Amino acid sequence: MTNKRWGNYLFDGINIILLSLFALITVVPFIHVISSSFASVAEYNSRSFLLFPTEFSLKAYAYIFTTNALPKSLGITVFITVVGTLTSLLLTTLFAYPLSRNRFHFRRTLMFLIVVTMIFQGGMIPDYLVVKELGLLNSYWSLILPRAIIAFYLIIMINFFKNIPEELEESAKIDGCGDLRMLFRIIIPLSMPAIATLTLFYAVLQWNTYMHAVLYINDTERWPIQVLLRQIVMVSQAGFVEQGSIAGESAIPPETVKMAVITVATMPILVVYPFLQKYFAKGALVGSVKG
Repeated sequence: MTNKRWGNYLFDGINIILLSLFALITVVPFIHVISSSFASVAEYNSRSFLLFPTEFSLKAYAYIFTTNALPKSLGITVFITVVGTLTSLLLTTLFAYPLSRNRFHFRRTLMFLIVVTMIFQGGMIPDYLVVKELGLLNSYWSLILPRAIIAFYLIIMINFFKNIPEELEESAKIDGCGDLRMLFRIIIPLSMPAIATLTLFYAVLQWNTYMHAVLYINDTERWPIQVLLRQIVMVSQAGFVEQGSIAGESAIPPETVKMAVITVATMPILVVYPFLQKYFAKGALVGSVKG
């Protein structure tokens, strides 16, 4: 066996070890959060770091689901994520397609304006005034429309569309296909990797909505899960989890309640990711490199 082959094996082995360590560093905090949320009071108080609890308890989950606040906020977040993601994908696609074609006359001017928004932004106060003047305060649309199109995601979609051969469009036009029909029947089916990637990006963005909700939503009944999570964490850190809050049960450690809420708020988006993962790398790489 040559030294070159030994060098390749050594290089691969070091890569595997390092990547495994990085993966372990990433996964361990999730395991700790989930395990702590299921830990019993006695075990949590006796161990500072949990990975695999020996005694399981559902007291923390029973506590956070004693009221309708968490399920309602979760439903609001699901609604905002689904509607916001679909809205963003539709607008981004409709905007990216003409900008990817040289025959569109105002393409350079619009691209310049798009890039400018990535460098200079109005700021919090102008954004709030615009939302207020549009009458969107305390509305779910205030969490959807201001971020309906993200400039960086739009550029990814534009570059992906540019990689689609224009000969396909010319053939479709000969058969009498219009622009909208061409977009929805030819371009979009060929762009599923990029669309799946942007679906994940927009969904995570909408799911993690926090600052916009704090600014634009004053009604506590309309809070998404992230704002409610902040409130529960603040209450638990202040030690306000009531003694014996569940009938016939002992006190619940505030940290356990926090871990349970984090688990509930994080799991849905983690469940969705594996279904889009196979498109993720291809869509991000192809769309971010100009062909």
